[in-house]
Amino acid sequence: MRQKIIPLFGLILVFLTPNLLAAGLPDFTDLVKQSSPAVVNIRARENAADNAQSQQNIPNEELFRFFGIPNPGSPPNRDRVSGGTGFIISADGYILTNRHVVDGADKITVTLRDRREFEAEIIGEDEASDVAVLKVDAKNLPTLKFGSVTDLEIGEWVMAIGSPLSFENSVTKGIVSAKGRNIRGQQYIPYIQSDVPINRGNSGGPLINMDGEVVGINTLIFSNTGGYMGISFSIPIDIAMNVADQIRKNGVVKRGLLGVGIENVTQKMADYMEMKTPRGALVNQVSEGSAAAKAGIKVGDVIIRFNGQDISTADTLPPLVGMVQPNTKVNLEVFRDGKTKRLTTELDALDESLAGSETDDTDSVKAGIGFSVSKLSEQDKNRTGEDKGVIVSDISDREVQRAQLRVGDVIKEVNKQPIEDLSDFSDAIDALKEGQPLVLLVKQGPANRFIVIER
Repeated sequence: MRQKIIPLFGLILVFLTPNLLAAGLPDFTDLVKQSSPAVVNIRARENAADNAQSQQNIPNEELFRFFGIPNPGSPPNRDRVSGGTGFIISADGYILTNRHVVDGADKITVTLRDRREFEAEIIGEDEASDVAVLKVDAKNLPTLKFGSVTDLEIGEWVMAIGSPLSFENSVTKGIVSAKGRNIRGQQYIPYIQSDVPINRGNSGGPLINMDGEVVGINTLIFSNTGGYMGISFSIPIDIAMNVADQIRKNGVVKRGLLGVGIENVTQKMADYMEMKTPRGALVNQVSEGSAAAKAGIKVGDVIIRFNGQDISTADTLPPLVGMVQPNTKVNLEVFRDGKTKRLTTELDALDESLAGSETDDTDSVKAGIGFSVSKLSEQDKNRTGEDKGVIVSDISDREVQRAQLRVGDVIKEVNKQPIEDLSDFSDAIDALKEGQPLVLLVKQGPANRFIVIER
């Protein structure tokens, strides 16, 4: 009898399980109907005469890839056309997208879901955040609602609408994988990471939660093939709309500057300072005459709150500071000598050359190297005493870690070739032969040292 019951029980599970699973999955049909009319397709044309020179200088695609950029292999002396996505943020025709979708274009065409086409003008763009605001001559357009990244939960379902690989009005879904990702050395954008499938042409499109609210702008993928590999990044809508509002109101984007160098608090540092848990942004430099100096912030302080918001890691602080206008009074809490101290100051203005985000791949990891580098900022130069070279911004390979290369090291030579900037570094890496060791002369702390990385 028992032998007959077991197969019957298994058969019941086979039929019931799919229905039970289906009942637990979200239905996106109403969400798509509600959201898709406000999502637009963007075609940006750059005149052949204007782009002939730039065609020769387009870098190879590597680890991080923007979507919507033109095809580097396009034949010369032809108009270069790129595709991307955007979404309508006001009924009178303002549209939000990525800057790299429309950068350099002399004609921009926007196509709505109902197939109407409009020629768009660029109202303004911000290189640091990779955000651009467009305007079309139309009224009573459908718009999307805006959510907040603060309310966004890890594991929450989200949806993307865009034009991947020129397939317009494509819908994909996934979950939020992480928040506050710092990539490409861009400290002012705490990217949202998700596993929503997105590819070329999705750039500038909305990332939408289950309430039909935009929570991000789809901008980057992490890939060594050029296609989606399960990791994608979006600009938080809070930051994007802050930029868009400034562009529409003032034509330019201004960011606050505190004037500190910061790093994460390690467990050893937390133990040394008698903190219960590692948290906050550990100050390792205070610029002379800066807002931080005027507030009384000292090297060794740990900034744990900024304008009432907790600072969990060093990456948390710069985006919060950057969203505040210069000359604005702010409140801070620092941990010093086992006690919490409250401070106030007025923020300085950030030099936009320090906030810029590279819109090519020359500052990202070269395939197989295992680490990424960025250009030296003024703060890096002040901290290290070096005005030439590139700074290590991320290490992704254990062999590189074992070789004792560290984030923050300044690379001065690659295989005996002097390195002054990102271009020199890229050329030196490209010149490596297969299997050739990578020999670096780096400034690490107060001294120079050689590091050999086997490949």
